[in-house]
Amino acid sequence: MKEAEIVHQFQNGDASAFRNLYDLYFDYAIRAATIVMNNNHFYAKDAVQETFIRVYQNIHLYDPSKPFKPWFYKILLNECNRILKRNSNVISIGDRIGMLEQEGHLKEEMSRYVEYENLYDAIQKLDYHNRIPIILKYLNGFKEQEIAEIMDENINTIKSRLLKGKQKLKRFLSSDKEGDKNG
Repeated sequence: MKEAEIVHQFQNGDASAFRNLYDLYFDYAIRAATIVMNNNHFYAKDAVQETFIRVYQNIHLYDPSKPFKPWFYKILLNECNRILKRNSNVISIGDRIGMLEQEGHLKEEMSRYVEYENLYDAIQKLDYHNRIPIILKYLNGFKEQEIAEIMDENINTIKSRLLKGKQKLKRFLSSDKEGDKNG
């Protein structure tokens, strides 16, 4: 069943269509939220759960003449931002150490994916305004216009942030490679 059909059924009161929508978007949402939340899986899961609750409560506000995916990701991004703001001063030193240990453990398991790790680390180094457009475009496949709508920004602002983000990524990645050669 196509996404548009599922959304249409859900808008018409078919509760089982919501489960189909959840199944369709959960994996993408959790990956995107994890990156936006700086690899904090707990907050990412919270953001995804809240996103689906908001989608369920506000499906009547969705305009079916427009693509569903940008609408969904706008809600997800708003939830991520809300949770980050709410918890910005809450992460304890113990939690941070645990997160770093978890990252180290993941890196051990994924040692054969060094290039992927370097890219992921470089994306995490980007500031928020450059990181989010990069994630939406290159990891989630959104077009620049869709990103502008999701982030409530002018398309030229998004293009500029994408360009600056790519330039910063290139610098981060080239400095990592040079560090590997010298280290």
